[in-house]
Amino acid sequence: MSDAWPPALKDWVAKCLGRTTPANKDAVQAELRNVIQEAFASKTLWTVDWAGIELPSLTPKSTATPAQTLLKRKAETPNIHAANNNKKSKKASPAKYTPFAASEDQLSKEKRARRFEREHEIERRRHLGLATTSHSPFTTGTATPPTFGGDYDGDELAPDPNVIDWDQHTIVGRSQQLFKEYLRLTEHPNPDNIRPLSVLERTLQELKIKWKTDNNYNWICSQFKSLRQDLTVQRIKTSFTVLVYEIHARMALEAVDMVEFNQCLQTLKLLYEMGLPGRKDEFTAYRILYMLHAKQRSDLNKLIGELTPEQKAHKDIRHALDVGTALSTSNYHRLFQLFAVAPNMGGYIMDFFVARERVRALMVMCKAYLAIPLSFAAAELAFEEVTELHDFLLSHKAAFYNETTTSQISDKNLNCKLASPVLSAAFEEKYKRVTLLKSI
Repeated sequence: MSDAWPPALKDWVAKCLGRTTPANKDAVQAELRNVIQEAFASKTLWTVDWAGIELPSLTPKSTATPAQTLLKRKAETPNIHAANNNKKSKKASPAKYTPFAASEDQLSKEKRARRFEREHEIERRRHLGLATTSHSPFTTGTATPPTFGGDYDGDELAPDPNVIDWDQHTIVGRSQQLFKEYLRLTEHPNPDNIRPLSVLERTLQELKIKWKTDNNYNWICSQFKSLRQDLTVQRIKTSFTVLVYEIHARMALEAVDMVEFNQCLQTLKLLYEMGLPGRKDEFTAYRILYMLHAKQRSDLNKLIGELTPEQKAHKDIRHALDVGTALSTSNYHRLFQLFAVAPNMGGYIMDFFVARERVRALMVMCKAYLAIPLSFAAAELAFEEVTELHDFLLSHKAAFYNETTTSQISDKNLNCKLASPVLSAAFEEKYKRVTLLKSI
């Protein structure tokens, strides 16, 4: 069964169809189409609270509203539901059809069982290359939302009027080309230009070799975006998909491409939430560090609140949380200790805000001391060489030193009285605001 559609949406559709009667069947199906089309068009299929949506045709004594308003959750109390159900039961006679009768409930269960059997057969045929090639609604061109079909009878995969055909838009690529430049889709994808999973797996192995030998990020990035596009239009969401996004994210970090890194990070979040295996703890730590860089405090608090005790104990996430604590308490000594031992590629993300924190730390030092030995300050701020601190001060126009009898940089002392106002001005100008990178 295709996993491109949210399980909550499938459950909600099955629930709605199980409550239909001969009198409201057409209205229910029409409203289902409108609601799903609206969610599909607004790209909210995975974010809508489907369990909280009530169709007007299934709500007693309610007035139908436009399809757009159906995506807003109705705030109804259990008492109201009970009252409506009681009124409905009083009007219905025993001889008449009752949608909540035990026999009808059993019929709904049987329909759902047939639906899952049919979807299993569709998936089996798709893997055997027998599925009908059509167009994916996950392209940038004009897409067609899911529709309703007819009954399944015998060997023919005829559509069932009570089941949405989740797989009719899935395509299977036929291209054997290993490398392909990324082009934004402006029309329905052609299977002849899409690579199947077996080819994409070979492509990934070749790209990893190319990155080590050629290190041409612009070409590699285009190839990875093309690879991701082929996965998307074929609705391939597996552990291989996770691996592709994880590798591309690391390459983007190494190439200082935070826009592409952020896109991969957002997609990985969704893939992990689907239960797909991967380096979830590693990339959760990256998300925390990125939010610290971007100063996304509310999002960060929400993310930390969702972490389990096991996740908080993981070394990668524990390190990122410790970085957040050091920042919030202005403990620069601890912060730069953590920077020096950042696991995996966490140091690459910290590079984006470590300069800001170095200026902040120097501002604190200059308030506490009249002069600071450069060798001491370099060690505190995690510079490998004293000359690196000297260059850092020069770049901020704050290289003011006391007179010494030696010309060695390592023997010089920073004049805090002269450097302090310059560092404060530099901080206000360069680091007060953070440019937030928007994800696609």
